[in-house]
Amino acid sequence: MRAVILAGGLGTRLAEETDVRPKPMVEVGYQPLLWHVMKHLAVHGITEFVVALGYRGEVIKRYFLEYAPLRSDLTISLSDGRVLSEGHEREDFTVHLVDTGFATNTGGRLRRLRRYLGEERFLLTYGDGVSNVDVGQLLAHHESHGRLVTVTAVHPPSRFGALDFTDRGGARFVEKPQMGEGWINGGFMVMEPGIFDFIDGDEASLESEVLEGLAAKDELSAYPHEGFWQCVDTLRELQILRSLWMSGDPPWRTW
Repeated sequence: MRAVILAGGLGTRLAEETDVRPKPMVEVGYQPLLWHVMKHLAVHGITEFVVALGYRGEVIKRYFLEYAPLRSDLTISLSDGRVLSEGHEREDFTVHLVDTGFATNTGGRLRRLRRYLGEERFLLTYGDGVSNVDVGQLLAHHESHGRLVTVTAVHPPSRFGALDFTDRGGARFVEKPQMGEGWINGGFMVMEPGIFDFIDGDEASLESEVLEGLAAKDELSAYPHEGFWQCVDTLRELQILRSLWMSGDPPWRTW
């Protein structure tokens, strides 16, 4: 099973980090968010990725081109340019890096990837959100409902800390990265190839046009995920993930 990762957006609300790189390349624990997403999916047996590039796509290409040599011990012959690398960290990943256009909308980006996906089921998610979602259970849910698309439903993170009252009339602050009410689409979507029949062109929005259209036709199901999920739209959200990583036990690290 392949995974599509949308990684072409501008990330304007995180301009401090995204002036020179796309948002999925913002680092947590010295690795980009995109790497964290791939590592989690690999735990569930998904090791082939189709990455939709747009804004600063060359940064992502360069990262994967340099991945092995920069993690290796190198012996370089300056006389003829031969390079011997050994002892490097290996990831058994196949990564297709596809330029889907600078201004293409999310549905249009997916449409441009069709030749890499064929007529098989695939998973789609965003390169700027991490989670510990159980992909095996997500797939089982999808198969049991028989619809074209299953989205992972998550609780939206709260923008603010919460106040908790003590038994003696006092109060304390409770800081949690995820406390919101209700449900939103958290990515990690399972899709059947029939979805391409519902995408008109580059301007199509996956979220507000394609998925809403499928919901109206009863072709959309939702898998409720009560565990950890966090996207990175703001500097505060990035700081939350970095703090959790530095704690030594980040809740999305399943590898």
